Amino acid sequence: MRKFNTYSRIVIVFTGIMVFFSSCEKFFDPEQDLKVVEDQMYDDWYEYRSIEMGMYALQQQLVEQIIVLGELRGDLLTVTNNASVDLIEINNFNISKTNKYASPTNFFKLIAACNHFIQVLKTKHPEVLDMEEPVNNFDKLYGEALCMRAWAYFYAVRIYGRVPFIHESLATMEEIEQYINSPGTYIDSVYIDFDWGGYYNDTLYNHPIELEKKLYDTKMIIDYFTNQLEYEVKDVGVNHYYINNDETWEITIWNRWAMRALLGLMYLTDGNYAKAIEHFEPIIYNYTEEDRYQLLPYFGYNSWVYIFTGIDNREHIYTIWFDKTNFQQNILQELFEIRSPHKYMLKPTSVAIDYWETEWRGQQIRIDPRPWETEMTNVGFPSDFYRGVGRSYMYWRGALPITDAEYVGMLTLRADGDMRSSRAIMEGIDTVVYKYSIGKDLYDQDANFTMYRAGGIHLYIAECYTWWEFESGGEIKPSPIVAVRILNDGDQQPYGPSSPQMGVRGRIGLGNGYDGVQVSDILYIHDPYTNEVIGYRDLEGNLLAKQLHLEEEILNERVRELAYEGERFYDLIRVAKRRWDHDPTFLARKVSAKYPEYQRQEIFDHLSNEENWYIKYFE
Repeated sequence: MRKFNTYSRIVIVFTGIMVFFSSCEKFFDPEQDLKVVEDQMYDDWYEYRSIEMGMYALQQQLVEQIIVLGELRGDLLTVTNNASVDLIEINNFNISKTNKYASPTNFFKLIAACNHFIQVLKTKHPEVLDMEEPVNNFDKLYGEALCMRAWAYFYAVRIYGRVPFIHESLATMEEIEQYINSPGTYIDSVYIDFDWGGYYNDTLYNHPIELEKKLYDTKMIIDYFTNQLEYEVKDVGVNHYYINNDETWEITIWNRWAMRALLGLMYLTDGNYAKAIEHFEPIIYNYTEEDRYQLLPYFGYNSWVYIFTGIDNREHIYTIWFDKTNFQQNILQELFEIRSPHKYMLKPTSVAIDYWETEWRGQQIRIDPRPWETEMTNVGFPSDFYRGVGRSYMYWRGALPITDAEYVGMLTLRADGDMRSSRAIMEGIDTVVYKYSIGKDLYDQDANFTMYRAGGIHLYIAECYTWWEFESGGEIKPSPIVAVRILNDGDQQPYGPSSPQMGVRGRIGLGNGYDGVQVSDILYIHDPYTNEVIGYRDLEGNLLAKQLHLEEEILNERVRELAYEGERFYDLIRVAKRRWDHDPTFLARKVSAKYPEYQRQEIFDHLSNEENWYIKYFE
């Protein structure tokens, strides 16, 4: 895509302009190249809509890479004997530049498309730059493009540690590749500055500019794009419901709630808890739209599974949509499923399975003033079975899943301390990631990928409240009790009336009594498989220790709620950076635990160096 020129007709080459106007909305093929004369373009709203859809088609191509890099480098996912060389490299943190998952190409394609669309909107509709002008659909398209570009940079910098900052005038992959491969500077020979009057009048000058190649780290990316989204976006997301009669359309594009989620996560990553909460809380206290993003019974208990069988604006904030009938597919089933013809290249780790199967329900405890005398009066029953087996993962023996009776029998024997018999039941059984197979036929390959949803936002807010120091009762202090309520029963507001929330654990029945997360002066330690009390920690007067414990509980809850949704490794990085002064080996310990004993120390040593958390593609 060459830059616009007011004195001649420049041929614009852009990727992905194919759209079908029918009863079904089709994303267009991003591989098709069409040449269109600039003066003949953008006279019709549907041309803008086509470009808009092209950006989402490009984002679809990133889903596999997002999940693999966000989960396989963490502790919840590992390779099978069927894994490709690329996946084995990722798993072993020995990643070559030829590894398809390491390539930044799809991020740059998306950034190039966004740059082009942003330039089109600025020149054809300069009102998008005037924050005082009334909002129209072009403002909303502009907001989508800015959000998409900010997301691409933010996700990329979490992968690579440092990424080239692509000047907005670079709007083709050819230009971007030349810029990235330049020794230090790049001459952009056709660059036009426009004043507020835009494309059709008051062009200031057309001149070559010299672009210095810069690598932005996470802090720089966050500072630049939070500022842009905060001050240059009037509104986000054109809802095409009136055309396609699809009420879920808004959730499958960047929208105002998705922008808030992105801003909140960027601020949280930066340690700015006040600003993160400023963006997260309007999402979950969205009382103007009934029940939206509040944790209520709609997805509670057995209904939690329905989060993954459709799109619903009571839970989903931004979902990347796939649909086989419109030839929009991914290979997630191929990666995870054991059934032929799928390849079963990735599977859950035993570390991951324990997060669900060592969670206890219906437990009761007798607290003694002498903590060493405290004991369980009812150990309860293990397994977070509303979010665990048959939801996030599955056990398979050969071509069939194991029966409920086998599963319950295994847990019962283990809870009774009969580990040998428990292991015998599980002999020859494989573990399978099931989250992207729920409700899917064998050849569907079109599971949606949800970028942001209500359960995740509530947990981000809990993390903020664990550490955020604010004024309460005339004192500046954190409020971990608010975080506990977010986890347990949803009564999280630090002041004012109670909210109608059930809590992340509460909506699946683990928010009451001793089933809820506990943060008290005496913290009891339980055997993970029998739930008997085996020790305690005295945390009286030690606020930091309580905060660290609560942070760990939130991180564990993120596993049970959000495993395999692409964020695990970045959750570990965020917490590890916060803990660096207290525990510089936090991430190394977590991730190395999934490896066989002969490999564990090597991975631990490698990940004890923060530089090795990133793919050094641009070094």
